[in-house]
Amino acid sequence: EVIDNTTSRGRTLRFLFDGSYEEFRAKLKELGETPLPKYIKRDVEPEDAERYQTIYAKVEGAVAAPTAGLHFSKHLMKRLEIKGINFAEVTLHVGLGTFNPIEVEDLSKHKMESEEIFIDEKNAQIINNAVDAHRRVCAVGTTTMRTLETSVSSNKKISAFHGWTNKFIYPPHDFGVANCMITNFHTPKSTLIMMIAAFAGRDFVMHAYEEAVKEKYKFYSYGDAMLIL
Repeated sequence: EVIDNTTSRGRTLRFLFDGSYEEFRAKLKELGETPLPKYIKRDVEPEDAERYQTIYAKVEGAVAAPTAGLHFSKHLMKRLEIKGINFAEVTLHVGLGTFNPIEVEDLSKHKMESEEIFIDEKNAQIINNAVDAHRRVCAVGTTTMRTLETSVSSNKKISAFHGWTNKFIYPPHDFGVANCMITNFHTPKSTLIMMIAAFAGRDFVMHAYEEAVKEKYKFYSYGDAMLIL
């Protein structure tokens, strides 16, 4: 049943299913396929169900993977833990709006679609302890950065939070918590590359992208990553 069908919001469907929720989910997995971004111009492969998912994903709800996290393996995370690096887990359910290009000249007029985020007290404290100890706080991906910037207070502390964010980060922006980040190479005119420009500076980012093109780095979801320090 179609309950909403607009150009701006897309189409919203309601499914009527004679069975349990678990049976419905099983049927969706049987009939559906991994929702790869539109710019991946190939058919979905069975391996995508595992490859297009971070190893630490726990909660269903996103329409796309937080792709900076795809570079992490269990082996790599164990090596980082041995070196004394702590991990804090946050959740942002990526929505379809993350792929929408910016179509306005005045960036303040661009409207982000809301996405659900969640940080619990335990992980907020891990982040705050790192800030208090003047340690490096590295956001893995733009989704993590948006979650942190939504949840940070004026005194640069993270509070436990469960709600929605439509925060659009673009230059100039004073980042409250993270002082480094890992991110993939993004599409032009996207909100993601605007955030990267706000974090690292436009000229620096443009130089990095020119170098990536020159050296034939892979872009987008299944591509290479950059570490911004």
